[in-house]
Amino acid sequence: MSAAYGVVPEALPDAVPWVAFLPAADVDEFLTEFVAVAQKAVALGNLSPLTSLLTQWRNTAEIHADPVLLALVTREPEGDFGPVPIRDLDECDR
Repeated sequence: MSAAYGVVPEALPDAVPWVAFLPAADVDEFLTEFVAVAQKAVALGNLSPLTSLLTQWRNTAEIHADPVLLALVTREPEGDFGPVPIRDLDECDR
């Protein structure tokens, strides 16, 4: 983790305990996104984007914490899902 985050990495498990279930690379990505979104949310005076980010990462940690769920979402799909229908471009304008 970058030294630019200061004490954040050490305080992270106390602030968001579910981070323990994320792989190390995901923790780095979470911190990077958290800092970027927090700065922008503060500039807007609206913390809703930060709430959304925390919810998304918490859901990711929940998947990593459950081996059955992780296996379901990371396995390769089986078979062919068939052809993709081609829509008429005029229908897209409606």
